[in-house]
Amino acid sequence: MVKIRLRREGKKKHPIYKFVATDIRKPRNGGYLEALGQYNPNTNPATITVRETRVEYWLRKGAQPTDTVRSLFRRTGFWLKWTLVRQGKDESVVTSVIERWQMQQADKAKRESDRKARRAAKKKAAAAPAAEATA
Repeated sequence: MVKIRLRREGKKKHPIYKFVATDIRKPRNGGYLEALGQYNPNTNPATITVRETRVEYWLRKGAQPTDTVRSLFRRTGFWLKWTLVRQGKDESVVTSVIERWQMQQADKAKRESDRKARRAAKKKAAAAPAAEATA
């Protein structure tokens, strides 16, 4: 049975992971059939690259992604696309749904950055009177 899972690489305390298609009997960092992408959690935000055509090929062949890989695919939007294609949706429907999802993700990221900025400004404002009182 083939699994799509993460293979750890990189330096000590700075891992970089590869998405690989591998036999389930192989060890985590053992041999693999094909490299399908990369996940770098060290960047902010984390960098995820996926060779979608090859991942689709392996999924069609019956490969099962691990839970972690599936969640990373969800972050990129690939899992949504794969689900729609598997349901037999038209290409135009898939494209419109993916575009809408990407807009929602952009809005979500903007709200998150605004929230962080407000929180930092509030923290700075609370620290200023305390500094004046001690001076």
